Amino acid sequence: LVTEENLPDYVGPPAFTTERIWDQTPVGVVMGLAWTAMGGSTLYVEASVVERGEGRGAITTTGSLGDVMKESALIAHACARDCLLQLDPENDFFQNSRIHVHVPAGATPKDGPSAGCTMITALLSLALGRSVLPDLAMTGEVTLTGRILPVGGIKEKVIAARRSGVKTILIPHENRKDVNELAEEVKEGLDIRFAETYKEILDIAFPNTTD
Repeated sequence: LVTEENLPDYVGPPAFTTERIWDQTPVGVVMGLAWTAMGGSTLYVEASVVERGEGRGAITTTGSLGDVMKESALIAHACARDCLLQLDPENDFFQNSRIHVHVPAGATPKDGPSAGCTMITALLSLALGRSVLPDLAMTGEVTLTGRILPVGGIKEKVIAARRSGVKTILIPHENRKDVNELAEEVKEGLDIRFAETYKEILDIAFPNTTD
């Protein structure tokens, strides 16, 4: 009798496994979605304060990031500062905090613009002291003014999200057509939301923040 437990004895180990690290991401950590040569995968963006002091606001990045992704981090930092200023003009967190942003695994080269919204959300999670909505993942490039631009590899990213137990996915509005083309079994059980501006992502990732 073939069971779930002895199935690997017949067909070998799973070809794909979940990259999920946390059941609930802590403050400063957000799950993103990436496209690789092997298909879709999840990745985490981690943000941590390494130094506090008046006028110490800055950002450092690690994780074998390419030039485009490093630029995304700088844009994310600027957007997060602007967003926090609108939410709480008296909050000087970004002006006085040197922040380290890391994208595991450090030995794997990474590049591309699609982690922009994930980076902003990790930075705001740190600034607000709040974890994001449970079982949330996102993908999308962000402009300096907070517009969300379309990205590639949507099918592979959605499959990766399902594999990791994600329940809510945030995707650029311009990628709606790509989602509409997916088979229903790929989207089953997923709450896929679309965003044109970062404000829409903020309202979903951190419920009741702007009420």
